[in-house]
Amino acid sequence: VMSTMAEREAAEPGFYITTPIYYVNDKPHIGHAYTTVASDAFARFNRLDGKRVRFLTGTDEHGQKVQQSAEKAGVAPQQFTDRVSANFRSLATLLLATHDDFIRTTEPRHKATVHALWAEMVRNGHIYKGAYEGWYSVRDEAFYAEGELVDGKAPTGAEVAWVSEPSYFFRLSAFTQPLLELYGQRPDFIMPAARRNEMLRFVEGGLQDLSISRTAFSWGIPVPDDEEHVIYVWLDALTNYLTACGYDVADLDALRSGAARGGPTAVWPPTVHIVGKDILRFHTVFWPAFLLACGLEVPRRVFAHGWWTIQGAKMSKSVGNVVDPFELVDAYGVDAVRYFLLTGVPFGADGDYSRDALVNLVNANLANQMGNLLHRTMMLVHSKCDGCVPLAGALTDTERGLLDKTYGLLAVCRAHMDAQAVHRMADELASTVRLCNEYIDAQAPWSLGKTDPARMRTVLWTLLEALRCIGILMQPLTPQASIRMLDQLGIRPSPSGSHAGSAAAPVDDARSFAAVSPGHAVVAGTRLPAPAPVFPRIELEEAPPSAQPAAAPAVPTQPSAHAAADDQCLDAIDDVEGAVREQGERVRALKAAKADKAQIDSEVA
Repeated sequence: VMSTMAEREAAEPGFYITTPIYYVNDKPHIGHAYTTVASDAFARFNRLDGKRVRFLTGTDEHGQKVQQSAEKAGVAPQQFTDRVSANFRSLATLLLATHDDFIRTTEPRHKATVHALWAEMVRNGHIYKGAYEGWYSVRDEAFYAEGELVDGKAPTGAEVAWVSEPSYFFRLSAFTQPLLELYGQRPDFIMPAARRNEMLRFVEGGLQDLSISRTAFSWGIPVPDDEEHVIYVWLDALTNYLTACGYDVADLDALRSGAARGGPTAVWPPTVHIVGKDILRFHTVFWPAFLLACGLEVPRRVFAHGWWTIQGAKMSKSVGNVVDPFELVDAYGVDAVRYFLLTGVPFGADGDYSRDALVNLVNANLANQMGNLLHRTMMLVHSKCDGCVPLAGALTDTERGLLDKTYGLLAVCRAHMDAQAVHRMADELASTVRLCNEYIDAQAPWSLGKTDPARMRTVLWTLLEALRCIGILMQPLTPQASIRMLDQLGIRPSPSGSHAGSAAAPVDDARSFAAVSPGHAVVAGTRLPAPAPVFPRIELEEAPPSAQPAAAPAVPTQPSAHAAADDQCLDAIDDVEGAVREQGERVRALKAAKADKAQIDSEVA
């Protein structure tokens, strides 16, 4: 049902979460998987918590690097992006992402939004024409001042090339004070706090006007009324969040006034952008400035997570230590991979990946603790209670304390997830599972069956009830295993339930967070399915040679024609990076020799 933004938000405020759209300059790696899984966990949590959720992901497909890589591969840019974008869509499916939209910046709907935003900024006097001269990273699609370079490279380690060309500029300098006011009024706009301080220092240093068009290539959205220029890829890319918000954004006046119309999951502004720390500046300086220039609301929050490293070193294709998420899921299963990514390191910090770390964490928390608790409880219910939920007797303070802790998990987890502390939510659940294991060991229901059957039934009922609540709350982290767990506990899904489990499939209220309460407790007499392993233990074979610490067990496959085409595309990307490095070295040599501008410009031509 279409309704206006004002009507929708007044009736039911939404939760709009995004990944960055992934640049099609490489095949997906563990960093992409990390961002996608984290964003999906936050989306699932909020759906299960009864909120109207919009979850967006997609691919960023324009820019100089894409055009040059397509030329090297001998294919048209659109064909190149079609191939690589499909890999990111496949990864999202593999990781069980429940996105409501997958945006591609080559779509006509996106071009229309970018043109609308550009026209608004022109109308408001924020764009002018000039010329740009300086360093540019083709890999990052970003401009860098001389003082920002580290050993002749971008701060990200990317090669830079010297650029000299006509350009349109955005008056970013005019937004220094508005951005500082934004950061001051909303201290949680940038999280974690250390990242906020980093951006604060950058803006306090004064902002320079930003080049927002290029003439050196043509693969991009053309500037309205001046098609010799294409719009800067980051202005293009960031606008995706507006294009795919679910409202009709062709009329920005309607969006500003709340009159824009949209479907059930339409939300504006974004509640939280989840990004890697390397693209924080674009999301917390450029993006809010673009929106302020158009009189539009800025996002509520931008959260920057850290990087995964290997033995403390950044992953690199040249070193050969990049982790392939497809191989990882094939080796260990999607729930194990999701759980490790979400809990293996505090969200927001850097973390070191190793196969041993993944296996040890999953075995300790899922197999040894949760899986063992579920299996022991279910086996006892089947052997001692004829496979039915037993009737509980009077609860002691011990049972009441354990169940109060379990019912209280929702409020605790909600506070953690509101702060994007997904690792703390997982810790709370793991801690409660450990309490349940201590409880079953102390009560020994296998012995009570002979000495006090009524007490045994009370203990088993308490364990089933605690497991029910834990299984419901585990769904954002391990969706497949949690469904199997709830199936075993007799918590049945129903098509009439709330929109909670995915973007497409509603889930019964019995599996939503509203059911984490005594009023939805397990019902005595309910027949339960036969026990089956839900969180199996991963057997760790002898570790591979240390030269490949990140490698998941290889899965031999026959290369397909499509895979060969992908490899051709990726080889072309490597060739482009090499050419950029060589040009940058030549320009640096000329500048060191105090060559005149004409000589330097000849290198750019």
